[in-house]
Amino acid sequence: MNSVLYDVPGPKAKARNVVYTVVFLAVLGLVAYWVLSAMADKHQLEADKWSPFVTDSRVWTTYLLPGLVETLKAAALSILIALPLGAALGIGRLSDHRWVRVPVGAVVEFFRAIPVLLLMIFANQVYAQFTPISSDFRPLYAVVTGLVLYNASVIAEIVRAGVLSLPRGQGDAAVALGMRKGQTMLYVLLPQAVTVMLPALVSQLVVIVKDTALGGAMLGFGELLSQNRQITANYGANTIAAFTVIALIYIVLNALLTQCAALLEKRLRQGRKAAAVKDAGPITNVEMGGAGATGV
Repeated sequence: MNSVLYDVPGPKAKARNVVYTVVFLAVLGLVAYWVLSAMADKHQLEADKWSPFVTDSRVWTTYLLPGLVETLKAAALSILIALPLGAALGIGRLSDHRWVRVPVGAVVEFFRAIPVLLLMIFANQVYAQFTPISSDFRPLYAVVTGLVLYNASVIAEIVRAGVLSLPRGQGDAAVALGMRKGQTMLYVLLPQAVTVMLPALVSQLVVIVKDTALGGAMLGFGELLSQNRQITANYGANTIAAFTVIALIYIVLNALLTQCAALLEKRLRQGRKAAAVKDAGPITNVEMGGAGATGV
């Protein structure tokens, strides 16, 4: 018996998979035991290194939550700007006009090739020398600028690939109905391509959230990960504990983002199915070839 994507394993393959799973779990358990033993030998599992995150609310109200707010602020601003800008650049790359397609393609390839950290540093220097932006807000501006320039270029490629993945007949049918190029893109191609693009877009949004940490490492931006230094300085040598808690916050944050995207994708698919059923209309006896009349 076969499925669409792979051959269903037989009894021997299932037995091998069980063995592989058991071996993997055993190796994983040994690695975890070794890591915990090494941490215990270095006194990293002692209660006083972890208790501040449970017993002292100031760790959260003074460091972790403000850092999380800055991370969410930078990520939200970057997403709000990068999504429409990336969509516009992606549509520009699909233009029939060479004078639009070539410059847009050059911009996309240029910013996609530069590391996002370098874009942040360059933007920070530009804001410092050519704008009156205060040094208190300059890191946020630089982080958002770097994230927007890089991720808008990546999103442009996602949009272009999503539209090109659609059957050519979709655009041809819209043209046959008399729709202009812009109308075809806006009302026919993009709505269908959104479902195709959504997994890649979600992955890129997760990257945006995590890349805000680059601003904390190089520009002094007070995002979530940079709070590790403050926590360590004020609560002793509990670096591993701080990193562990911060990592768990990132995992929860990105899991929520992925879950929201999954719900959105489900709603989009259900909406398309409902629209297709509505457009098809009820099946009559005439449509069924007069089967009811023949049987009389």
